[in-house]
Amino acid sequence: MAEVSSWIAVVDDDPAVLKALSRLLRSHAYKVHTYGSGKEFLASLSDGLPRCLIVDLQMPVMGGQALQEHLIRNGYGIPTIMVTAHHDAAHQENLRLADLLLKPLQDSTLLAAIDRAINVPREEL
Repeated sequence: MAEVSSWIAVVDDDPAVLKALSRLLRSHAYKVHTYGSGKEFLASLSDGLPRCLIVDLQMPVMGGQALQEHLIRNGYGIPTIMVTAHHDAAHQENLRLADLLLKPLQDSTLLAAIDRAINVPREEL
């Protein structure tokens, strides 16, 4: 199993979202790694696990739900915040999410969700 690191991963297929979230999180002293797809993020896991994962629900090829299901199936306990523009995302309850946030994201809401997520004991994931 990969070692837990002190960074936050952001996975989104929109480069503008990746840039904006990276800037926001870095401005609050978080170390951030960004990924344009779920597959790109999975390929990075051998380098260590993030403290928290922020992932978009709707992405081509491997969306946030498929990524989270893969992580759970393979024993990766990463506190995950799913973000979506779709208000009908209630079916995500079985994915052990730290939070489900609706776009457009409010900075304070996202930062509070991250704070809660990184303080969840790993054994509870």
